[in-house]
Amino acid sequence: MKCPMVVTRLSWFIRNRMTLLTLAVVLAYAAFIEWFWGWSVILGQWGKVGPLPILIALALLTSTYFLRTWRIHDYFPGETKGRYAPLFRVTQVHNLLNVMMPFRTGETSFPLLMRAEFGIPLARSTAALLVMRLLDLHALLAAAGVGLAMGSRHGLFAWLLWLCFLLLPVAAFAVRVPLVRLTGKALPARAQSIVRELERGLPEDASAFARAWLMTVVNWLVKVAVLAWALGLMQVAPLSASFGGALGGELSSVLPVHAPGGIGTYPAGITAGALAFGAPTDKAALTILAQASINGHLLVIVSALIGTAIGLLVPKGRARKAA
Repeated sequence: MKCPMVVTRLSWFIRNRMTLLTLAVVLAYAAFIEWFWGWSVILGQWGKVGPLPILIALALLTSTYFLRTWRIHDYFPGETKGRYAPLFRVTQVHNLLNVMMPFRTGETSFPLLMRAEFGIPLARSTAALLVMRLLDLHALLAAAGVGLAMGSRHGLFAWLLWLCFLLLPVAAFAVRVPLVRLTGKALPARAQSIVRELERGLPEDASAFARAWLMTVVNWLVKVAVLAWALGLMQVAPLSASFGGALGGELSSVLPVHAPGGIGTYPAGITAGALAFGAPTDKAALTILAQASINGHLLVIVSALIGTAIGLLVPKGRARKAA
């Protein structure tokens, strides 16, 4: 029989295993960077760029968090009316957990936080989160499709294919009602309430859908442009490669395969995207690209920490009871 102290320690490790895993990965990654290049070399890139561009990039990246919060506010106008500040705090906590937790497990915090703060049922906020993530992924893939269409030998056909992909969300929105109703008929009666909440988590009309789509496009346009600019400042060339690197990094952050803190996967995404969009492959250029990818990742993490710090300064409001 295990003694109480052993049971207590085991219970503590089980409760904190994801945090411990994240911490272990961060420390191992930091040690690897120090051994391979040295942090002085990595951070030396920022010294060449100068403090003003770094501050501008951080300010622009942080500004996208306010737009994301507004998108969620527009999804739940009744529950979040007059409570933008608490909603910003919720979205920043969720964003940090999503960045730091592996395999997108941080996403589970969103419906829990929305229920605790605003009384929104889990099924409804989960459906809204799914729609937003699909719009995010679509916006990034559509942006990547522009570069692919421009470099394609098929010309008009490539652009028509891209246009069809661009309009996929419109088609999905058009068939949402019959699709949800068909799903509801296939499920048992006791699950009908969940189906109704899932339906309420979808944009209620074309205007709400258009606003969500527009805010998604603007959000990712700003973020990708800022990251591409930052990579360009760190000598990632040509411009198409810095754009592809920014897209690759952000695509790695919305896909299910996501390491704790994006460590390894985010820089790898930047590198893969830059190479796919024409980055040179000689040894010197690859070294610059690898170091820039690490600094680009650090820029994203610091902006997430700044957003979370701003959010935590917001006083916690009184939670609303679930309907």
